[in-house]
Amino acid sequence: MTHESFKNTVFCLKDEMYRFAKRFVISSDEAEDVVQDLMLKFWQKKEELVNFGNLKSYAMKSVKNECLNRLKHEDVKSGFADFQMHRSELYQFETNNLKEQIIAFINELPEKQKAVIHLKDVEDFDVSEIAEMLEMEQNAVRVNLMRARQKVKEQILKLMDFENRMIESL
Repeated sequence: MTHESFKNTVFCLKDEMYRFAKRFVISSDEAEDVVQDLMLKFWQKKEELVNFGNLKSYAMKSVKNECLNRLKHEDVKSGFADFQMHRSELYQFETNNLKEQIIAFINELPEKQKAVIHLKDVEDFDVSEIAEMLEMEQNAVRVNLMRARQKVKEQILKLMDFENRMIESL
C-alpha cells in the first residue's frame, strides 16, 4: 500500500474514529491519542490492510478495542470517574441547553447502548455494519438502540416536565 492509497483509504477515517473514540474515553486528548496510536499501527501493517474487506468496520472495531483497553487501566478509570462526578455537578447547574442535556443523557447510557446510538444516529451506519463493528447480533443492535432511545426520551420528558413545573410556579 502506497502512502497515497493509505491516505485515501485509512487516514480519511480519522475523524469518524475520533468521534467514536470520544464516546468511550470522553476526553478529547485521550480520543486523539487513540486515533494517533491506531494510525501508527495501521501504517506499520499497511500491507496486511489490503486483505481486509471492510476497512471502515475494521478501523471502528480497533477504536472500540483500543478504548476499552485504555479504560481498563486504573489511572484512566479514576480520571473517568472524576470526570463523571464533575459532569453530574454541572448537570445540576445547567438545564437550559437541550442539546447538551441530550448528549449528557447519551453519555450516561451503558457502553453498548452508547456505542450503538452513536453509530446509528450520529455516524449513520446501518444496523448490519454496527453489528459487525461491535461484534453483536443485528437483533441485539436493534434492541440496544431501542432501549437507548427510550431511556433518552424518558430523560428528556422528565427534564421538560421539571422545566414546565418551574415555569408554572413563576
